[in-house]
Amino acid sequence: MKKYFSRLFSLLLTCPILLSLFALPAAAEETDLNLFCTHAILMDANYNEILYEDSAYEKAYPASLTKVLTALLVIEAIEEGTISADTMVTAGDTTNQGMVAGASTANIKVGETLSVEELLYCLLLPSANEAANILAVAVDGSIETFVEHMNRRASELGCKGTHFTNPNGLHEDDHYTTAYDLALMMSKALEYDLFRTIIGSVSHTVPATNLSEERVIYNTNGLISNWYYSGYVYDKCIGGKTGTTDQAGRCLVAAAEDGETLLVSVILGSGPMEQEGYDKPRQGQLVESSRLLKWGFSNFRRVTITQSDEPVAKVAVTLSREADEVNLKPQGSITRTLPKDMDLDQIETRITIPYESVEAPVEEGQVLGTMTLSYEGEVYGTLDLVAVTSVERSDLLYKKQQFIDFFQHTWVKLILVVIAVLVVLVLLRLFVFRKRRRYTAGVGGRRRGNYRGGRR
Repeated sequence: MKKYFSRLFSLLLTCPILLSLFALPAAAEETDLNLFCTHAILMDANYNEILYEDSAYEKAYPASLTKVLTALLVIEAIEEGTISADTMVTAGDTTNQGMVAGASTANIKVGETLSVEELLYCLLLPSANEAANILAVAVDGSIETFVEHMNRRASELGCKGTHFTNPNGLHEDDHYTTAYDLALMMSKALEYDLFRTIIGSVSHTVPATNLSEERVIYNTNGLISNWYYSGYVYDKCIGGKTGTTDQAGRCLVAAAEDGETLLVSVILGSGPMEQEGYDKPRQGQLVESSRLLKWGFSNFRRVTITQSDEPVAKVAVTLSREADEVNLKPQGSITRTLPKDMDLDQIETRITIPYESVEAPVEEGQVLGTMTLSYEGEVYGTLDLVAVTSVERSDLLYKKQQFIDFFQHTWVKLILVVIAVLVVLVLLRLFVFRKRRRYTAGVGGRRRGNYRGGRR
């Protein structure tokens, strides 16, 4: 019987361990997503915080994802009043510049006139390469000047791995970027309603022009539309931009929204992939974009790390009879997008107070130090540490300290040394030199007395 209970007890101890192996947090299960692509990134677009990256800072060819920056520059020109969405533009001689066989188009002809807004729809839905050329000339006068504008704007956005040579993304060896830079471009473009409206459209009807009948164009993004690829639509996706060349592979930058959370994913260098449950190869750029976005929503949340009303340190106070120290608290708070299963107690706090004590008076809210929060070497942010309460100064202690400080000045010490030397010299003159004169006077008197005595 005893042996039976011993075995039962051992089994009970083993069960929790076994269960824990099958109950790992969702984020831990897929720390390495092993995506079918060469470069990838997932970013919280509201805060430019990276939630996942794989070779995201390495050079890559973007194909038509380039058109996100092209669209951004056009929309910024509209916002600045350089052009308007209704401005009519005629396709010029450079419309087909750099065009290659099989390049995607909206069949815009040289001499055809469309509005800037219609050209943006052609640019972003069917990925019309000629629309990129036409818009470049409309904004900056020439394709070459527009490309310079693109590279300058990319640098301003914080893109450090981007160099573009054309506005459409048709392959050139010197036309490249990174997944991280593309996420920055997409995040900025999403700030504009016109961009969101266009990339979220399943289709669009382009009105008849001087050289064309009315035409319907469709979104190439399978997360939004079933027109080109069926079975990939993701309900949280609000749009994106596709791109494909032999050198870049199949690429997609996509955005998805859930409540106040806005995520941007970039998948580069993907292609047809085998997926369990499907007889035919699947579109890797669509499968992996959807998987990455869903993983982000499932495993991350917005967390406020610090509370501003909690004292975290103290510093000594001098020149006050009211208090000999003051408590410090962080001013404001740090909010980050973090894994849902992350133990916030593991966040490291480094408090920096640059002096051992401060002199009164101290004002409530006075900055006296800083607090830095980090996790596994990544700094989450730094807050000022401010005084919780005010501390008044004692006038008596202050004047006493002033008196002491006065005599600590080098020039005062030098004057005191000079005065001391002068006093010593005066005393020497008074006591030593005078005594010597008296001695001399006494000796001389005796000599005169002896002489006079001699004469008698």
